[in-house]
Amino acid sequence: MDIAKYIGRTVEVIYQNDKGDITQRKVHINKVTNGCIRVFCMTANAPRSLKINSILAINPKPVIKRVI
Repeated sequence: MDIAKYIGRTVEVIYQNDKGDITQRKVHINKVTNGCIRVFCMTANAPRSLKINSILAINPKPVIKRVI
């Protein structure tokens, strides 16, 4: 899964934590390093660090381009 291409974008992820709980989150991806991504979670309104191998699905939001 090439998550680095989503840096700077908002996406929805389905994530399974270490306890096995599955959540769906809307996040803004800030940085990808060492098997983790640093995000701002809009669901929790807080920064988070997610393990890439725990992401079950990712759905990018469409990019809206303005024409002036």
